[in-house]
Amino acid sequence: MSYETILYETDTGKARITLNRPEKLNAISIQMQQELRDALLAADRDPAVHVAIIRGAGRTFSAGYDISPPAGEGQTHAAAGHSLERDIWGLEQSLEMRMHLFDMHKPVIAQVHGYCLAGGADVALLCDIVIAAEDARFGYPPVRALGSPVNHMWTYLAGPQWAKRMLLTGDTISGAEAERIGLVMKAVPPERLEAEVDALADRMAMIDVDLLAANKRIVNMAMELMGARTMQRMASERDAIARQAPVVTQFYQMAKEKGLKAALEWRDSKFGDGRAVKS
Repeated sequence: MSYETILYETDTGKARITLNRPEKLNAISIQMQQELRDALLAADRDPAVHVAIIRGAGRTFSAGYDISPPAGEGQTHAAAGHSLERDIWGLEQSLEMRMHLFDMHKPVIAQVHGYCLAGGADVALLCDIVIAAEDARFGYPPVRALGSPVNHMWTYLAGPQWAKRMLLTGDTISGAEAERIGLVMKAVPPERLEAEVDALADRMAMIDVDLLAANKRIVNMAMELMGARTMQRMASERDAIARQAPVVTQFYQMAKEKGLKAALEWRDSKFGDGRAVKS
């Protein structure tokens, strides 16, 4: 199968899926979500693949969803001419594509460098294990003027206080800080990131795929008993409701009149460097 927005390759038990829009900081379009789903299904079907790795081309993992015109997932129902119910329906269709990260039988490792913001965080945090560069940047800045995360793993990984700290400000933390709060499993120097991920994937590749599936799914079942899967659908619905806020319409009106860069500057400039942890 050929892809336009991702790269897919297999090697010694590993499937590497690379988000491949580096000129857009790997902004996640609907097409990319469809291709990511298809690649995950291909990896799950391939008996030679034991583990999948998600990474980003260029200088970043992903800076978020692609909300540049014509707007896709990031568009408000008002801007799209949709009712609230239609907006929820569209968000749930996108959710179904991303949930393959959680639902596929084989483990998925997120290899994160550079920015992992908004939609990038939605993708990474649905993976089974996240390994990040120490200087990576995690956060969800759209909560300042665009809504709320359409996936929610923050509370399950970092706990309620850090989830609120991040989502009530849109501030960011480094990969090293994300390791300290449990948002990622491990942070390493950038030059060691690929080797660290490959070493873990190689160890998983020595385990029978049926056993990998059994043990991934039992952990996921435990999380589902804590409401994790239901929470993903609720997060999409809450985002649609949150995007009723007047500030969201204001953001998109500014983007239409002055350009997306100006709208993002208006949203973020008052937060300074946007860091949640001051060194």
